Amino acid sequence: MTKFDYEPSTTDLAVIDTEWPLIAAELDVLDAEITMLYAEDRGGPTALDWRRLRRAEARVTRAATDLGTSTDSYRAA
Repeated sequence: MTKFDYEPSTTDLAVIDTEWPLIAAELDVLDAEITMLYAEDRGGPTALDWRRLRRAEARVTRAATDLGTSTDSYRAA
């Protein structure tokens, strides 16, 4: 079997479903950070840009906490 023939198992898909809120929150942080980088071209980040970043970081913290306290029997390796 080559690395391209691999199909995720039901367990793999369940782990992704379980961890998706954290993944989505981390993508929100990345998006906010990219916005901050581009803000330099328009005179610097605004108060709204900073707020967006702080809120995205808070979502990551909450999602990680929720994931850590879940009672699921499987975890990503």
